[in-house]
Amino acid sequence: MPRVVHFEIIANDPEKTVAFYKKVFGWKITKWEGPQEYWLVETGETEEAGINGGIFRSNEVLSGTVNSGDVKDIDAYIH
Repeated sequence: MPRVVHFEIIANDPEKTVAFYKKVFGWKITKWEGPQEYWLVETGETEEAGINGGIFRSNEVLSGTVNSGDVKDIDAYIH
């Protein structure tokens, strides 16, 4: 069964979004030190069931939320 393995929240104001999720859900969120503005999201302890994700600034192409799934054979799932 395919399952979601990663999510990304695309936000107009990532700093405000980070503060919201930290306060409401207690998520651990850290800014990535790479070339893009991106925050790494840990939603719980590694040994607990669940997925982690990221937050980044919206642009003219991307908005909303991205969910990434894991499937063994993509061709089998798209036909």
